[in-house]
Amino acid sequence: MTSPVTNPILHLLSIDRSATKDIYLQIVQQIANAIQRGLLREGSKLPGSRSLSTVLQVHRQTVVAAFQELEAQGWVAISPNRGVFVLSNKPAVGARLQLDDATPKEQLYPTNVGFTFKKSNILDNPWTQTASEFSFDDGVPDIRLTQINQLSTFYSANLKRKSNIKKLDRYTNEGSEYFKEQLSTYLHQSRGLRISEQNILVTRSTEMSLYIISKVMLSRGDVVIVGALSYFATNMIFQESGARMKTVPVDSNGLDTASIRALCQQEKVRMVYVTSHHHYPTTVTLSAQRRVELLALAQEFGFAIVEDDYDYEFRYDQQAILPMASADTDGMVIYLGSFGKTLAPGFRTGFTVAPSDIIAEMRKYLGIIDRQGDITMELALGEMIAEGEINRYAKKSLKIYEQRRAHLVDLLQSRLSHYLQFESPRGGLAVWTTWDRRINLSQLAIQCENQGLHIPRNLLYQHKDIAGMRIGFGRMDEDEMTTSISKMQSALTQMKVI
Repeated sequence: MTSPVTNPILHLLSIDRSATKDIYLQIVQQIANAIQRGLLREGSKLPGSRSLSTVLQVHRQTVVAAFQELEAQGWVAISPNRGVFVLSNKPAVGARLQLDDATPKEQLYPTNVGFTFKKSNILDNPWTQTASEFSFDDGVPDIRLTQINQLSTFYSANLKRKSNIKKLDRYTNEGSEYFKEQLSTYLHQSRGLRISEQNILVTRSTEMSLYIISKVMLSRGDVVIVGALSYFATNMIFQESGARMKTVPVDSNGLDTASIRALCQQEKVRMVYVTSHHHYPTTVTLSAQRRVELLALAQEFGFAIVEDDYDYEFRYDQQAILPMASADTDGMVIYLGSFGKTLAPGFRTGFTVAPSDIIAEMRKYLGIIDRQGDITMELALGEMIAEGEINRYAKKSLKIYEQRRAHLVDLLQSRLSHYLQFESPRGGLAVWTTWDRRINLSQLAIQCENQGLHIPRNLLYQHKDIAGMRIGFGRMDEDEMTTSISKMQSALTQMKVI
């Protein structure tokens, strides 16, 4: 006798004999999809293998294999001498989701959740995407300068090396001791940091480092001091932690330490965030006098200094200034940066340097959000330090970036000096420009987009007291830079603001 669900099954199942997918898997996929959509209810009995094979015109063993797979995935139960019964429209743990290729995806997955959750306006994505051929950025390296084949050789060699197998066959938030050993030596030689492996936390990025720092250091209501103009991602992280942000002026000597003292005399300050080498976004260097003053203030008032040295490798006019962390004898500075910025993005990593007691606490949080890490990458980077490849890459790329800086400076001076002012940066990969305040920079960005040049909104700083824009030159060669500035010049001419 024909099963009462044979007729519905006829409408639900369709065999495509020209498809590359096995027929029994087509049956599995379509029955599981019907169960998920509620078309086959829990407890319903499916037709027997003989009758279904007759209806579908397939071999009985094909249907048997499909039923066995459905049972293995938790969609049905096979009862000897009784039949095959639908269990539930919710698969068992580990069951694979079956999608019917002929069904639109919007019918398979809900648009909204059925519960409440927190939404954050603070963490809205500030980065914008564009189809424009040309785009400014805030100062990132050019991947085209990287010798990808040589980098991949280091990586694959460490992946294949037998002595590394045990290191790769475990989850750990400790990272590669070899890399930390090499990195500590590198930071000692290049930045004067007299540290050991116990003083280093290896992360994926500077932003991850800051997120972990905020988890360890900040409670809701804590006061964090930043520059009046500061890195937007850092501000987002601190605000998300519930900290109260206080700003101090930034001039040609960096953060105004007199203003920091005044704030400390008014209320308890937990942290001061500073980009000492090249202040973001203005690129100015914190002067020697203010470095000394800031360290003294930290000791006097008991706040932590988070020193972000995001662009330390890129210095053109003189020997790089050592970070404040190199002169810190009281444990007041948490130093962070990124390693390998002259390499391809996948070969870069972040790091934090601090006294070992707080590093141990930070490692707990790293173990939650990045338990696995990337031991192979760290081993490869450690080997590149040991063999001097990192220094070779840095010296080679630095010459090119210095030429690009000079070219952008010439273009700004010759073509846009009527609209803006700037100083050639001593280091980094971006120029800070201040504009005539009659120019609406948001409107300029729209006009440039029409010209095929994208200016991300996170590069623009405009209010009643300032109109500023950070223009990166690292990722553009000279021809691309010339074209981009020409497009901007054309957009300004069309705006007729001056």
